[in-house]
Amino acid sequence: MKKIMIVNTSAEYYEGTRKPTGLWLGELVHFYDYFNSEDYQIDLFNINGGETPIDPVSLNPLMLDKLTKAYYNDHTFMEKLKNSPSIREANPEIYDVIYFTGGHGVMFDFPHNMYIQDAVNEVYRQGGVVAAVCHGIAALLNVKDENGRYFIDRKQITGFSNAEEILANRKRIVPFMLESELKIRDAKYNKAKVPFRPFVQVDNRLVTGQNPQSPKQVAQAVARILSGEGK
Repeated sequence: MKKIMIVNTSAEYYEGTRKPTGLWLGELVHFYDYFNSEDYQIDLFNINGGETPIDPVSLNPLMLDKLTKAYYNDHTFMEKLKNSPSIREANPEIYDVIYFTGGHGVMFDFPHNMYIQDAVNEVYRQGGVVAAVCHGIAALLNVKDENGRYFIDRKQITGFSNAEEILANRKRIVPFMLESELKIRDAKYNKAKVPFRPFVQVDNRLVTGQNPQSPKQVAQAVARILSGEGK
């Protein structure tokens, strides 16, 4: 049985405001659902432990697809989000995959979290897969190896683009532009030609998806690596 740890945000608001944010629910659901079988153990964590805030925009009827709505109405699943352990309690060495969901909340509590950085290095060092989608790629920004080199240095990567941030009307309240920060760290950033279209990059055992449209494709790429096809 393969073991997957998923890390969600605990940030409920854009820093310095009362504007709510949190997890973009579909970015969790579409990845989770792909692996939701007896062949996988999936454990959910967040940063602080306890309730995982959900970005209300991701629950908007225009955004809420049928699958995500079904999970949102599933009491057992939602209880996992209401009572998640903190990543501080995780044992990354037992997992084959670590996956970071998005939602703007992660921009505030992912980039400087030492437990995230240690978990990424631990999973990757032992041959596991590191995966992230949309703003969840912010988890990787400050991860360094034992030589002080950025984990994403010269790796093929994607993530929420500057154009998408502007189109989402969030540029003025986010702490940084993810695409720009990835490039500063010499990641080989790529994106879809058209915003808000599924787009995935795979570099060895690093899998990243650009936006909320990409989590299922991230899961598919992860599955290929786990099965040996992606090597």
